[in-house]
Amino acid sequence: MILGHKGLITGVMKYSIWTIGCQMNSSDSLRVAAALEAWGCEHTEDIRQADIVVLNTCVVRQSAEDRASGFLWSLKPLKERRPSLIIALMGCMVGIRGNGQLRERYPHVDVFMPPGEVQPLISYLETVLLPGEERCGSGGDPYTLPSYARGQLVSAPVPVVLGCNHVCSYCVIPARRGRERSRPLTTVVSEVETLAQNGVREVVLLGQIVDRYGYDLGSDAPRLPDLLAAVSAVAGIVRVRFLTSHPSYFDEPLIEAVRTLPKVCEHIEVPIQAGDDEILRRMRRGYTVDDYRRLIERIRKQLPECSIATDVIVGFPGETEQQFQHTLDLLAELQMDVCHVAMYSPRPGTLAAATMPDDVPPGEKKRRLDAVNALQEEIAARINRRLLGQRVEILVEGKQKGKWKGRTRTNKLVFFCDNSGRDWRGALVDVVVTWTGPWSMQAELATVRENEHYGERLPRDTSGLTS
Repeated sequence: MILGHKGLITGVMKYSIWTIGCQMNSSDSLRVAAALEAWGCEHTEDIRQADIVVLNTCVVRQSAEDRASGFLWSLKPLKERRPSLIIALMGCMVGIRGNGQLRERYPHVDVFMPPGEVQPLISYLETVLLPGEERCGSGGDPYTLPSYARGQLVSAPVPVVLGCNHVCSYCVIPARRGRERSRPLTTVVSEVETLAQNGVREVVLLGQIVDRYGYDLGSDAPRLPDLLAAVSAVAGIVRVRFLTSHPSYFDEPLIEAVRTLPKVCEHIEVPIQAGDDEILRRMRRGYTVDDYRRLIERIRKQLPECSIATDVIVGFPGETEQQFQHTLDLLAELQMDVCHVAMYSPRPGTLAAATMPDDVPPGEKKRRLDAVNALQEEIAARINRRLLGQRVEILVEGKQKGKWKGRTRTNKLVFFCDNSGRDWRGALVDVVVTWTGPWSMQAELATVRENEHYGERLPRDTSGLTS
């Protein structure tokens, strides 16, 4: 318990965390929450009830930074009414080196936290407490989920590679998250074991370039296939995913690991970014369109049931209409399951922002984005239609608008209804697909699979289910 913060708060302090951006940020927010709870705080979704508000930010796109900035300014009146409110700014907006200008721009912020760094907030809390105050906890266990996630979080992100050495001309991540650092295999496995003990059934291994896991640890260090095998051996974990891959590092041992490790899902996220060689060269991606095409061919040959997701940036400096058409043509040719598309926005400190005029008009960028989305909608609808009437396995993640939802091994989102009152969260369920769309599917329950690691939450009575 924390008492009398600045003489204005009595009882247990409450915290709220606002997160935007990638799964790495989601993982960082879970760690902050666990640390605050170990320190004696309680979680609340209502920011108006919070004594501590943490904003975990992303600056990959200008739109994400604008959202974070807008939300941060919206907290200023609340801070003026409640001076005891502690506001912490975290993530890529702060960066690994901090940002002195942020203190001038946002004077109502109390704590600035680099990506993944919990200690600045804990140290601040210790500093502002009056001498002699009592508290419970001492900073938190990085492997323990916060109370609100225990038994509720089915799929959990686990960072395995921090930072990035592959400095693409448009990307601000290396400057904000630092150089590449792989976490030791034993540390990752220990964390996954604790997540499993907290009810997590699936883990997603994360890295800016996850395929480079272990590269910085020496030639004899474990690589990503070794890590996938080690994590797969953890009791209670039924599925393992990894992202994001890079075309230059997605090698044969990794393909073989996906093919042979039963728990590793057949879903690959490997961005192309552009379908034109000149644009790829100026992006400093390190491969050609033909290199990428050959990689996709190898993946599909050895993993015929695999789904593949890609990323595309439209409106990169100097991108002509013909060069954009090359991207559309490549997407039409390769028929990816998912294409995440974004409009280029210059990020301060990157090579592209410093040396390449942002010369594609905003309206044209939006037109190109819409064209990619329209094409991808057609492709995804066609791919998903093949599953109509098919029986698929999903891992149930929770409920949404009265329906249970889960994902196939190939990361397709599936909804099904069940009015029995059973809690299906975390169960591996077989369903029959009854409707397909580009972004999700509807299904009917077929069977549920027993699993010794699931415990009492797994429904036991399947006598009334159709096989």
